[in-house]
Parts: sequence; C-alpha cells; structure tokens
Amino acid sequence: MERSNRAKRMRKHHARNRTVALQLVSLMDIFTILVFFLLVNSSDVQVLPNVKDIQMPESIAEQKPRETVVVLVTKHAILVQGTQVATIDEAMNSAGLMIPALQAALMNQNKRFLSQDLAADIEKREVTIMGDKEIPYRLLKKVMATCTQSDYGRISLAVLQRSPATPAG
Repeated sequence: MERSNRAKRMRKHHARNRTVALQLVSLMDIFTILVFFLLVNSSDVQVLPNVKDIQMPESIAEQKPRETVVVLVTKHAILVQGTQVATIDEAMNSAGLMIPALQAALMNQNKRFLSQDLAADIEKREVTIMGDKEIPYRLLKKVMATCTQSDYGRISLAVLQRSPATPAG
C-alpha cells in the first residue's frame, strides 16, 4: 500500500524533529537554590567527632559549640584531636590530679594551633571535653584539672541538646 505525499512529508518532518533536548534552565535553578541553601545553613555548625562508644549526656543548653581543641574520653582511652594520648588505667593511676601524657598533648596543641591573640590571653583559650556519661567523676576531675594546668582558661563539656519539655532519662 502506497502512502500519500502528505503522509510521507509528515513522516520526514517527525523524523527530523525527534532529537530530544534537555531543559537545563530549570535544572540549573534547582542546583543554584540547593547551593545557596547549603551555604547559608552550614555556616553555624561545628562538627564534633562522632564516636560510637561514647554516649553523651543530654542538656537543654542553648549556646552552640565553638571551634576548640577536643579532648575525647572514651571507656578505654583519652584522645586529643583524635590521637590517643593515654589509657583510662594510666589516667586513673596517675598521682595527684594531673595526667602527664594529656598535659603534654595539650601543651603541644597550644604551640601548634593557637593564633597570636590567643597565645597571649590564656582566658580565651578553650578546650571541649567529650566524655561518655558513664565515666567516673574522679576521671573527669583529673581531665579538667589537667586542661586548666595546660593553660586553657575555658573548659566546655559537650552534651546532646534536648528540648526543655523532654524529661531527663
């Protein structure tokens, strides 16, 4: 069966216009909005190390954490900026309130990372202690005393934020 001239022309016309063109304008708009959203919302967040074997206490504190030296106290070790400096047994068996290995690591952090204005003003130096909520108070007291003796004027304890209406558990 022979096709009419009109049918042949229409077939050629449709074959020519079969190329698919992507609509990139709307896709670029979406990505632009996504980039601006991420830039605006990522500026006020400090990421603390996430360690699975630490269960942090909860608090209703409103103040956000700042960039500081992080001392991590797990059930087995004490870490400064992710590097192990002492075991819990060594810390508990040390004489007095000082943990010598922790103090040496904190003093090393002072020399390495402090800016000129913080190097002169001890009261502005800050350390954040992340510890499991089950660690003994005696160990926490030793860690805090060591931080104070290592020329850190501000000590913060990292906690999980909860809403004021949630009962402590």
